Amino acid sequence: MSDAGHKQLKPTKQPSQAQQHRVRRWNSERPQPTSAQDWLAEETPVALCYNSVCHLVMMVTPDYLEDFALGFSLSEGILESPDQLYGIDIEVHEQGIEVNLEIAARQALALKAQKRNLTGRTGCGLCGTDSLEHANRQPDPVAPTEPVTDEAIQQALSQLNQHQPMQQLTGAFHGAAWCNRDGEIQLLREDVGRHNALDKLIGALAVDGFDPQQGFVLISSRASYEMVQKTASAGISQLVAVSAPTALAVRLAEQTGVKLTGFARDGSHVHYCHL
Repeated sequence: MSDAGHKQLKPTKQPSQAQQHRVRRWNSERPQPTSAQDWLAEETPVALCYNSVCHLVMMVTPDYLEDFALGFSLSEGILESPDQLYGIDIEVHEQGIEVNLEIAARQALALKAQKRNLTGRTGCGLCGTDSLEHANRQPDPVAPTEPVTDEAIQQALSQLNQHQPMQQLTGAFHGAAWCNRDGEIQLLREDVGRHNALDKLIGALAVDGFDPQQGFVLISSRASYEMVQKTASAGISQLVAVSAPTALAVRLAEQTGVKLTGFARDGSHVHYCHL
């Protein structure tokens, strides 16, 4: 294990985010198919183990796994603060990757009582939840803040593609970006799963000791219930999504004080609550 304290976490060498594969391209405007090399997004089983007990397996892009493990633990209520994480150790196996987190004893006992022991799909938000009570876990309301301007949202949106190199390479990655109140993207994480990308971002922000009132999150996906739940759990007061929100996501945003915006496109977006 690494030294106690989340700020000492160090990246561990992990498998590549993408692999090349030979393909045959067909195009209606060309008489013959052509051969080419294409890039495919990588995903691998990642087991999250707490105090040497494995509780959950997720399909994740194998990078920034320290950020992912911390962000997932915070956004799912396993940890209440980064200080309850004492260290992370990553072991790469032929079958997948084990991420072992050393956490406070009280949190480990609470997790054991939840019996969260199932395998998750790629970016599954409620995977491993075996009770409706935990699935419907409502985070505490976020601190009220002034909404960012429409111009700031459009500014962040205009920068999104250039901050997503893996999406540009493969076309298979979601992105979650932290933007300041002027709409400048400060940090972005990518993953084949939208929930994973957001968890990686939350973990990275927690390590940096960010102020959740000084910006907003922009995601390259729809805004599902789980995405709002994770945003609120991190204390972030505004979530902007490129695609639509669900009705349940809007209701949760209304209850937790998260300002929710969807259909963020060049020149337009839609505000749903608290704006």
